[in-house]
Amino acid sequence: MNKIEHIGIAVKSLKESNRLFAKLFGKTEYKIEAVETEGVNTSFFRVGNNKIELLEATEEDSPIAKFIEKKGEGIHHIAFDVDDIETEIKRLQSEGFTVLNKTPKKGADNKLVAFLHPKSTNGVLIELCQEISE
Repeated sequence: MNKIEHIGIAVKSLKESNRLFAKLFGKTEYKIEAVETEGVNTSFFRVGNNKIELLEATEEDSPIAKFIEKKGEGIHHIAFDVDDIETEIKRLQSEGFTVLNKTPKKGADNKLVAFLHPKSTNGVLIELCQEISE
């Protein structure tokens, strides 16, 4: 793992949260994107060298909707940048971590992503991110 790629925050309203975080950071989001396969709309903010991703559910049974229903709005995941996501998935499995999707899938912000189950990471949902080369 190279660095924290972003921190994901589950929100009820992307529009309202974009206004709130724009005030907090002193700048607006640089990208808004729908990830239909996950049932979410996302927006991204840059804060120095870091990124914050806001996630709003678009479907009642999406993972973000279930998260908000159970825990309320707040930090949903920490994402880490990796050079080779498939190699990293194999390494983490061999170390005993539970990988939720053994085959990377396309996520937001031009990334391939995979997740580690929070039960294997002290309650924190971990996302692996690899930039998709064009």
